[in-house]
Amino acid sequence: MMDERQFRRPEALVSGDWLEEHLDDPNLRIFDCTTHLVFDEGSGKPYRVVSGRSDHESDHIPGSGYLDLQGDFSRRDSPYSFTLPSAEQAAEAFGRHGIGDETQVVLYSRTTMPWATRFWWMLRWLGFDNAAILDGGYAKWVADGRPVSSQPTAYLPQNFTVNERSGLFVGRDDVLSAIDDSSTCTICALGPDVFSGENSRYGRPGRVPGSVNVPAAHLVDPETIEVAAPDRVAAAFSAVGADPDDRIITYCGGGIFATLNAYLLHQLGFEDVAVYDNSMSEWATDASLPIESD
Repeated sequence: MMDERQFRRPEALVSGDWLEEHLDDPNLRIFDCTTHLVFDEGSGKPYRVVSGRSDHESDHIPGSGYLDLQGDFSRRDSPYSFTLPSAEQAAEAFGRHGIGDETQVVLYSRTTMPWATRFWWMLRWLGFDNAAILDGGYAKWVADGRPVSSQPTAYLPQNFTVNERSGLFVGRDDVLSAIDDSSTCTICALGPDVFSGENSRYGRPGRVPGSVNVPAAHLVDPETIEVAAPDRVAAAFSAVGADPDDRIITYCGGGIFATLNAYLLHQLGFEDVAVYDNSMSEWATDASLPIESD
């Protein structure tokens, strides 16, 4: 029988009960992180990025602000969506939105949790550790009958100090080098249809050679949108051969869903975890990079 597992930082995953009790804490900063991906058949692109700002302005958790991933926290000169900006640019944006060295942050999404974990992983990359994910996100918050508001929130700008952790985001060369490295486990967070090559949404069908599949969607309860129990999450990674002693690289379509896997691997105690920025948006469109499919 599997031993009951625990997350190493339970405070980094908060419940609606906890958040409702702390809505008035002066150092708390709450953010809606929602972005929408619209799939347009025949467009030649994997998706169209639509900001969640208008949804947020309509209704949100009281006191929460909005973080626009594509608009304020991604490189504008990149051919790919959501490309990581420089550490200095990201820190300036976080500070401008009211996140500072002494603040506590709670992140949530109206749709799928990875929009929140992308920001959590970015904050960790910059050396900020006082951030948490709202378990179940906005959908569970509303389903539980908790208060909502349409009043705008504007936090005062704060000083955000960068203590960058290198290696939390990697590029194509790191992924390419890892293909023949037995000490690295590369994990795809996309659905089985994309991983197998059945769905060619990102360009060339298939996956990074040698990678294994742990779909991010399988790590969340489909009914409550809450993170699965730690033992179930651990079993999913163990089943594909992920070892805590390995270097782990997670990837997806654009470096978003991969952050849920990375967040949960970190919570399970894996020490060396990275997210492939740009992921299949880059890999599948570059014919010089190897690819495999079923």
